[in-house]
Amino acid sequence: MAAEGSVIRVAGPVVEAKGMSQAVMYELVEVGKDRLIGEIIRLAGDKATIQVYQNTTGLKVGAPVLGTGSPLSVELAPGLVGQVFDGIQRPLEELKRLTGAFITTATNVTPLSRDKKWHFVPTAKVGSKLIGGDVLGTVKETDLVEHRILLSPLTKGNLVRLAQEGEYTITAVIATLEVDGVETDLTMMQKWPVRKPRPHSRRLPASTPLITGQRIIDTFFPIAKGGSASIPGPFGSGKTVTQQQLAKWSDANIIIYVGCGERGNEMVDVLTSFPELVDPTTGHPLMERTILVANTSNMPVSAREASIYTGITIAEYYRDMGYAVALMADSTSRWAEALREVSGRLEEMPAEEGFPSYLPSRLAEFYERTGVVEALGADKRIGSICAIGAVSPPGGDFSEPVTQHTKRFTRVFWALDAELADARHYPAINWMQSYSGYIGELEGWWHKQIDKNWNTYREEAMRILQAEDDLKSIVKLVGPEALPDKQRLILESARIIRIAILQQNALDPIDTYTTPQKQFKMLKLVVDFHRMADRIVGMGAPIFKVTQLPIMDEMLRMKNTVANDKVDVLDDLQSRMQKYFEQLEATLR
Repeated sequence: MAAEGSVIRVAGPVVEAKGMSQAVMYELVEVGKDRLIGEIIRLAGDKATIQVYQNTTGLKVGAPVLGTGSPLSVELAPGLVGQVFDGIQRPLEELKRLTGAFITTATNVTPLSRDKKWHFVPTAKVGSKLIGGDVLGTVKETDLVEHRILLSPLTKGNLVRLAQEGEYTITAVIATLEVDGVETDLTMMQKWPVRKPRPHSRRLPASTPLITGQRIIDTFFPIAKGGSASIPGPFGSGKTVTQQQLAKWSDANIIIYVGCGERGNEMVDVLTSFPELVDPTTGHPLMERTILVANTSNMPVSAREASIYTGITIAEYYRDMGYAVALMADSTSRWAEALREVSGRLEEMPAEEGFPSYLPSRLAEFYERTGVVEALGADKRIGSICAIGAVSPPGGDFSEPVTQHTKRFTRVFWALDAELADARHYPAINWMQSYSGYIGELEGWWHKQIDKNWNTYREEAMRILQAEDDLKSIVKLVGPEALPDKQRLILESARIIRIAILQQNALDPIDTYTTPQKQFKMLKLVVDFHRMADRIVGMGAPIFKVTQLPIMDEMLRMKNTVANDKVDVLDDLQSRMQKYFEQLEATLR
């Protein structure tokens, strides 16, 4: 029996209602004559505290509250890819059609079209015994995504009927399952509560990198498919652009971009640019493997909190199909601020900087849902979710609670630096503050697929950058000219690494994306330059003999002059560099 109550208090997005003794925690309710969507977050006797996911302006005491009997859930079926949803999975394009550019009322719309037909190809066998996660058939959702129609994780039984190949809506019956002598009809659509992780068979180690095409990430601070990362940085340091680059170029099968509480103009850029982007590996539009969840700062604060769970639940659904999913959350700080605002209206005891005491556990719950797993089902599909969360610490203070707690639960930390951004060095990832905990797991992939010396070169480049950082204070006091030539060479080699490798132009058609093969050849070229130059300087050659070599300018410009399919040019540059140093060494003997 559904609960029926009435409003007794309204405090922004938080509403209290009485007469809710039949309700349960996290039940979805409809509030007021406009049927605003809300979720019960506290129960005490017959009183329920509800966070409403829509604007409560005009809501009055005495307004009816009706329980739905189910928790906040998302619809999972063909039609998700290419869509733009709000924080509670309402399609924004459909809302715009019904209400105009500004959403003012609840507007009950279904997340997925009930009228569109999909070409279903059955793959299961009638008479077979199925368990949760087994594949009933497939649907070509887009040219890039084959949607596998899965049996719900909570269902098992004998397949007694299966639809023939043909066109069906997501609510049409496509199969009948017999469970304990009772027949149950199945459709292509299933629902899943957003706060409940979807089950899997077992977790697996993360051993394959998520290739992003961003050199400072792939080469120096890589992330694994199934890994977790945070991008903290002050205002204007490039968090959103960095995440958009990752969404555009990463080699994940499915991209889910959650705009959580960011400014509307930033989401407009995403919504307008993504449909025009072309997938670099297939040539198809990027939206054919992308799902956008847009919940901007002018939307209700409670829906901001829900948007993260909506995104991760959809990600788990595609993970269960055997896909590698990359989830971009921009930004988790706005999500934490939503928690703080709702917590304040609930009059809960605040913890650090006013955030609720359960902030760490909520962050942990979110990042815990990432990983590489063996999905449910007889065919043992392997899928993964990689979560990359932006953090916006006020004033760039990395000691604030959201950044510190996020660091506890993520293994990659890409620290954005305002000084680098001011110097127009993008991506503004500070190589001295950043780290990756996946180097050991990913080293084998790089050694097998690219070169067995990958980590040796990477570590040497990091030592050069560390030595440059150690020399900075001396250079500020006496200037670089007062240093010995060996130390001046370190400064010069570090400058080449910074300009030629770490700095990357997102707007340059060549430089915006770099393949792993080109990344390693660039790294090898610069490190070999340092090794040879160090040998020559050690033999007594003045530093200017090295810095004036003809190949210097080519090295600095190789990132945007050598195309990804023309990496043989770098081999030629390496050969010429070797020849120049041999000639220089001959003059010193």
